[in-house]
Amino acid sequence: MSSRLYPCLYVNSLLDIPLEDLEQFNIKAFILDLDNTVTEWNSNKITQEVQEWFQQIKEADFRACILSNNDQQRIVKVAEKLDIPYISRARKPRRGAFYRAITLMGVEPNETAVIGDQIFTDVLGGNRAGLFTILVRPINRREFVGTKISRFAEFFVLRRLYRSRKPGKLYPR
Repeated sequence: MSSRLYPCLYVNSLLDIPLEDLEQFNIKAFILDLDNTVTEWNSNKITQEVQEWFQQIKEADFRACILSNNDQQRIVKVAEKLDIPYISRARKPRRGAFYRAITLMGVEPNETAVIGDQIFTDVLGGNRAGLFTILVRPINRREFVGTKISRFAEFFVLRRLYRSRKPGKLYPR
């Protein structure tokens, strides 16, 4: 199975990302998926804990950008609440939007981590772009029909991932 499907880190949620450890790897910026990573699918609601996490990363001088395959209309509402830039219609796992996000944040690829809940969009796209990748568990089981189909294939990747790597442990490239 391709190593491009494996994240550098697998955690339960944004809140479990070890920021201090990422600083050791010179990570200065995050490209974040929207649905089931920052918010529940098809929702603009941001929990208090997620808002506090974004405040924490800003205080630690991390930059952030939302990168989503969704239309701009929904993303802009969340991005404005969090006061971060965004890129819509990203066409993940294609690399172009990842590179645009890096440029938008003014960082280098080796300083950037991708955070998302899907292996075949977020992790694959981030790995193809040569970025540090972090897989989080989906916030909610409710999601787009197409995503539910890809979750079936993800099951086999995750099963193999569990056999070869420990959750919460860093596996940098």
